[in-house]
Amino acid sequence: MTTTGRVGVHFPALPDFPWDSLAGAAAVARGHPDGVVDLSVGTPVDPVPAAVGEALRAAWDSPGYPQTWGTPALREAAVDALARRHGAGRSSDEGLDPDAVLPTIGSKELVAWLPTLLGLGRDDVVAFPDLAYPTYEVGAQLAGATPARVRDDEPLPAGTRLAWLNSPSNPTGRVLDAAALAARVAEARELGAVVAADECYLALPGPGVLTTSVLDPVVHGGSVEGLLAVHSLSKTSNLAGYRAGLVAGDPVLVAGLLQVRKHAGMIVPRPVQEAMTVALRDDVHVAETRARYDDRRRVLRPALEAAGLRVEHSEAGLYLWATADEPCRTTVDRLAARGILVAPGEFYGPAGGAHVRVALTASDERIAAAAERLAE
Repeated sequence: MTTTGRVGVHFPALPDFPWDSLAGAAAVARGHPDGVVDLSVGTPVDPVPAAVGEALRAAWDSPGYPQTWGTPALREAAVDALARRHGAGRSSDEGLDPDAVLPTIGSKELVAWLPTLLGLGRDDVVAFPDLAYPTYEVGAQLAGATPARVRDDEPLPAGTRLAWLNSPSNPTGRVLDAAALAARVAEARELGAVVAADECYLALPGPGVLTTSVLDPVVHGGSVEGLLAVHSLSKTSNLAGYRAGLVAGDPVLVAGLLQVRKHAGMIVPRPVQEAMTVALRDDVHVAETRARYDDRRRVLRPALEAAGLRVEHSEAGLYLWATADEPCRTTVDRLAARGILVAPGEFYGPAGGAHVRVALTASDERIAAAAERLAE
């Protein structure tokens, strides 16, 4: 623990926020005559779907406290969307029910606080992929639990109480097939661990790629016991600014999360709930978003490869995972000199030390500009 200097005030000892370390490279990239192409953060730049914005505006007069559990219409829309888009079953024997859905203030807060909300602590292990979004590790640290990086071909360590899955992966875009997901679920159940699947990129599979939810019966075998799926509307619906996410799965686990979140006041605002409901009912804008990112991938990937970088995995999601077989910061600096800002792979774990993550979340014009600069 660290102390602020004030008697009795202690904050958790957390790592520095990774993106703060990009300040120098960002300054170099911004100095390009045609401006920076910022591909370092996966934040959407495309418009919010019109119907979703209208729903938010229509609900502006919401003076009362919203429901922590979310409106019944929102939970129904979520279950329908999970079934329609990802094959998550609705029948009671498959376990997915509107009562087992809970809106969250974006998905990152749920990732960060889930170990704490589950009551994990010093004697518990939180396992996550060896290349992973930094917040899995931070969440374990906030709870005082032990974080553990685990490769896909490694067994979960003894003492695992929470095992994170992430397919498609951030940062690599790697997709785990149903058999791999089912094997990890079975292993976690043997240990008595909760499985939390971060499925924020599930609806962005890339051309010809099949993605599978942990809530699909082919994975869980007919029971969602011990399973949670975390979803976000930030990427599929361009709602990062709305902080719109949800968790669904085991009704017992969701009920427990609901009770804690009621006490803690962790509530999604009512206008955002109404906007989420509209977004979850509409698949057209999701298909448009997917096509937009596929087009950007088709422009940027060959440009990176022609510039001497090798792109690995990257078949799904919003990122290209690339290496020049050199320290990642060297690659970051070389690209920054061309006005292109990317994220060093070391942000996602030691195994990323020779890679960079290149986001597709820039406008078509900026993606084209990056491709042109890479060809220089």
